[in-house]
Amino acid sequence: MSQADNWFTIAPFFAALGQKLMFQKIPSQPPSTPLLDGIADPDDLRGLEEQQLRQLAYELREYLLYSVGQTGGHFGAGLGVVELTIALHYIYNTPEDRLVWDVGHQCYPHKILTGRRERMNTMRKAGGLAGFPKREESPFDTFGVGHSSTSISAALGMAIAARQQGIDRRTVAVIGDGAMTAGMAFEAITHASHTGANMLVVLNDNQMSISKNTGGLNTYFSKIWASKTYNQIRSGGKSVLEKFPGPAKDIAARLEEYMKGMVSPATLFEELGFNYIGPIDGHDLDVLVPTLRNLRELDGPQMLHIMTKKGKGFAPAEKDPVGFHAISKIEADTPAASKKPATPVSKPKYQDIFGQWLCDQAEACDKLVGITPAMCEGSGMVAFSERYAERFYDVAIAEQHAVTLAAGMACDGLKPVVAIYSTFLQRAYDQLIHDVALQNLDVTFGIDRAGLVGEDGPTHAGAFDLSFLRCIPNMVVMAPADENETRQMLHTAYHYPGPAAVRYPRGTGPGVIPATEMATLEIGKGRKIREGGEVAILSFGTLLTAAQEAGEKLNASVADMRFVKPLDTELIDQLAATHSLIVTVEENVIAGGAGSAVTEYLHQRGVNVAVLQLGLPDTFVDHGNHLTLLSQLGLDAEGIAQSIQQQLQS
Repeated sequence: MSQADNWFTIAPFFAALGQKLMFQKIPSQPPSTPLLDGIADPDDLRGLEEQQLRQLAYELREYLLYSVGQTGGHFGAGLGVVELTIALHYIYNTPEDRLVWDVGHQCYPHKILTGRRERMNTMRKAGGLAGFPKREESPFDTFGVGHSSTSISAALGMAIAARQQGIDRRTVAVIGDGAMTAGMAFEAITHASHTGANMLVVLNDNQMSISKNTGGLNTYFSKIWASKTYNQIRSGGKSVLEKFPGPAKDIAARLEEYMKGMVSPATLFEELGFNYIGPIDGHDLDVLVPTLRNLRELDGPQMLHIMTKKGKGFAPAEKDPVGFHAISKIEADTPAASKKPATPVSKPKYQDIFGQWLCDQAEACDKLVGITPAMCEGSGMVAFSERYAERFYDVAIAEQHAVTLAAGMACDGLKPVVAIYSTFLQRAYDQLIHDVALQNLDVTFGIDRAGLVGEDGPTHAGAFDLSFLRCIPNMVVMAPADENETRQMLHTAYHYPGPAAVRYPRGTGPGVIPATEMATLEIGKGRKIREGGEVAILSFGTLLTAAQEAGEKLNASVADMRFVKPLDTELIDQLAATHSLIVTVEENVIAGGAGSAVTEYLHQRGVNVAVLQLGLPDTFVDHGNHLTLLSQLGLDAEGIAQSIQQQLQS
């Protein structure tokens, strides 16, 4: 029988195997996972035979599908690193060896293999597992993450700490190609080269930004370059060549460089001081495991470049990796579990309000440009990016660059709008101060994810923006109470000839239909919306509905303050003169927030009136349902009313 005949004989087998490995639906019942059932921690995993790992990957992927289907949460990233997670825990002696995940969207398989399988049903719920690695949760979570591009710096710090203390341990950072766009990642890489620390950086490339090299020759050379033999020859050859004249040494170095350059994008990382290996198939355990085994024994900074697919093994997620980045819980009576679960919402999200305004404003002004360091989809900018592609700039994960880019544009006649999450703006604070505000440049900031963000927890909660924005000279800071105010305030910020920010929360609002026409609000002017007795409630932002309900219950006056900076001092004076208790309400930390601005003003004026500040406490608020968290913190209508009553009785 010829080789060709042989192939046609076994082809159906491989086709059937491919079908088996590709899931079409999310299981509604716990799947059969005999291998996975026997793994309580990575020690059990390391007791398996290497040939069993492929079956384990199949079981782990199926269980992951079931688990996230029950709770909702991050989805595609975890599916893409199933094989990598198994291989890392199989080769490295975790948790003694340090494993640092970047961002952490991909950490669910890691949590399942590290003793938390039975708690996966609590994922992202109050008191349950966090959606990201968290040091307090497990010794296997060596570094708490949620934001991008921190892993290499943290892992390098751990590697240096081990060396300084004479501890023989290995350190691994796993970072995606998207996270590699941040300057911090390159700062860490250059420092790692300088220190010569023993660490491995796994570049998990899901084919979104770095070109893919394919072919057997590439895989073959990757195996060679990761092997002890090659590296012994390499280091030995260098010591021999040191004794030879310069030309011989140069020729050998160039030969190695040219060999790698033919089959891989090695040059950049080699020039930065890393021994680069790859790219290799990150789903092929037969290549991944021996490569990691070899790399674990090497000294100095190592870079392993693997190619993976986000959503791997689940057909709908492979087809739509952006849509399946995260999913909602699949209800038991949902027949089509293969479709992306979505809860129909009649009300638009705040990010959609922003996106519609951006398109409308762009139509009216050809100087408008849109910039985001977040996902286009997550910022509500899809329509704008399609209609005004030449005016849309997605700078990837590069928050500092986004802000200074806007500053440069504003210097030369454009009117930039920066769509940025509250916690992402924290990373560009110096640029906001030094490059925008100091020069009083005309830059508009649409600050999304302000306040608590529910299930994503403290890493993503926009709890501090009112505090860190209002202390910056030249800034105008607005906090809309509803959808229409969001639209009008964005229009106002855009036409203000200096830096202005509008902060709005994740999700939907109270359901106020935005007016089609756009009107410029008077800067620093709020509005009184209820006349009451001895108590005046000053609401900043989207807690206005709760403040109104509390006002009705207590017969209190209620004001929608609108502006955090500048304050409506005229309205504050009026309310302070006619009420015995001023209550400030905000979904921001009390420390330094809008309420603090009110008390500072009253103190400066020498006004003797009692003030009660309600807002987020001086602690990091853990993950959980957003409305439940607000209730627990006393920031719903009942809690606001209760706090006021207690103050009046004291």
